[in-house]
Amino acid sequence: MKAYRLLFFLTLLNLLNFVDRQLIASFANFIKPELGLTNAEFGFLTTIPFIIFYSIAGLFMGVLADMVNRPKLIAFGVVLWSVFTALTGAAKGFISMAFPRIFIGVGESILTPTSMSLLSDSFPSKKMGFAAGFYYMGVPIGVGVSLLIAGYLGESLGWRNCFYLLGGIGLLLGLITLLFKDRPRKNTSDREEKPQLSKDTTLKIVRTLFQALKASSALRFTILAGVFYHIVLGASGFEQLWLVEERGFDKSEIAQIVGWIGVFAGLSGNLIGGILSDWWQENTNQGRPMFLFWLALLTLPLGIYYRFVEPGTFIFWLGIVIGYFQLGCFFGPTFSTVQELVPDRIRATVVAFYILTLNLIGLTIGSWGGGACADWMEAANFENPYTMMLVVFSIISIISIPCYYMAGRRYKEDKVMLNKVFN
Repeated sequence: MKAYRLLFFLTLLNLLNFVDRQLIASFANFIKPELGLTNAEFGFLTTIPFIIFYSIAGLFMGVLADMVNRPKLIAFGVVLWSVFTALTGAAKGFISMAFPRIFIGVGESILTPTSMSLLSDSFPSKKMGFAAGFYYMGVPIGVGVSLLIAGYLGESLGWRNCFYLLGGIGLLLGLITLLFKDRPRKNTSDREEKPQLSKDTTLKIVRTLFQALKASSALRFTILAGVFYHIVLGASGFEQLWLVEERGFDKSEIAQIVGWIGVFAGLSGNLIGGILSDWWQENTNQGRPMFLFWLALLTLPLGIYYRFVEPGTFIFWLGIVIGYFQLGCFFGPTFSTVQELVPDRIRATVVAFYILTLNLIGLTIGSWGGGACADWMEAANFENPYTMMLVVFSIISIISIPCYYMAGRRYKEDKVMLNKVFN
């Protein structure tokens, strides 16, 4: 019961994490015109100052989480990002909005590596797909809730007050985190000396990580697939602008509709993706990424075609639903896979490294590159620049499909080999 209570609370924190992270994109139709931003500047704000510090700090925080009291570390991160989320509401321009994003990135970099390490010590391996999938319900639900906030409160409360409110909620949850106790680490006896934060220990953890990366092609392909999938996720930060400016929806109304779709479709994807990927790995000679291979392959045509159909048609709404469902399915299978392909002592570190590559490479290319691409297409007088940009980045992300296939195919062989190498 304690394990499930911990899982629920960490999922709540992850939900808040993604609400805060996504709020700028959700308020795109409010913030971009008020601050007079270009598409490239807006894309920069949604990723670069946040992602650079989130990704780099996250690698350090992953190493730290393998050494220190994890609930206290999480509490520090929640308080830090919440303070600067509130300060975002006072932004007057590009620079004053970019600065708080740096510290939000540092604070949020703590949560997932540390949480996944805690969950791995709380659940058996055969249930980690479910646990990771449940935890990552916070992603689509958080994205959906951020859109609901923009849709229902954007015009009445104002986007600035929404940032202030969320910052206050985060401070409260950060204090509650201190009530949780750390979990015993697997495969570590009580008499075993606890790892100490030092240069030598850090280097040892990093060396072990790169040994695992060198030894396991399944691990490398899982990470590479996630990077290419996140390219289109980065570009999707312009979805609200696309829906309003090129599909003719009201900014508040469409934020509400897509918000509810994101919550329910994303929730379904997380639960189904976690459960089915666990079943797939237990009942086939393949790893969880093979489940994502078939899902991505089957949904690819719709993911491109719905961009061109009339808004409000069945195919149009189905495309949006499937997009959020697929997003929900992604997290449980991939994050459980990368943890299972490394030694137990570096689980938090590999999660941090995975997050670094997803965000620093995938999201950065997708968001900033997508904004620059949309600006260029506007200057070149393309009729629907957001539509064309989103299609181009969807095509780029197709590279993830063969990567999922190779990761799933090689998983069990690599798992056996890694056990021999590190045990």
